[in-house]
Amino acid sequence: MQWSHFVALGFAGLLSCASEEMGTGEPGEAPAPLDTRAEIGLKIAPVPLDLANADRAVVGLGSYYVNAASGCVDCHSCPTYAPGENPFTGGQGRLDAAHYLAGGVPMGQNLTAPSLAPDTNGLPGGLTRDQFVSSMRTGKDPNEPARILQVMPWALYRHMSDEDLVAMYEYLRVIPRAQPGTCARPGQ
Repeated sequence: MQWSHFVALGFAGLLSCASEEMGTGEPGEAPAPLDTRAEIGLKIAPVPLDLANADRAVVGLGSYYVNAASGCVDCHSCPTYAPGENPFTGGQGRLDAAHYLAGGVPMGQNLTAPSLAPDTNGLPGGLTRDQFVSSMRTGKDPNEPARILQVMPWALYRHMSDEDLVAMYEYLRVIPRAQPGTCARPGQ
């Protein structure tokens, strides 16, 4: 069985657990157990999450993919690390929460990484879920469909399941809005 099948089966199981075990949300009710990746994702989210209308298990899994299994922050957060926290220069790696995933990272001549943070309508990077998933699968810029995203590693993400990409989107939907700071390059 291919790895993607394991991921899809794991997520399907997570969804069935969520629908059967998440409970009613009544005060005093114990939360349902989460998939280990979702637990890790919720613990490592570097910003407060607005979980009021969100599925904790899906958001946690999305955070796991965005914050532990990929390098989204390197290109989409400017700066990436809080002052003195760059792990490559001796810091602990604490991310710059004030500018988290707000874009603005210079990627070369006339190219700047876009924001992945919610816009004024609550859409991550201004994209609908379908636009986000399509962009991750095809590498096409949603605003200029004839343009292929050359720097974005979409060629790797395209193999993720729909459920995994939707989990990433749902995580991005619940992070705070942010504006880019100042940086000279990715990972700074």
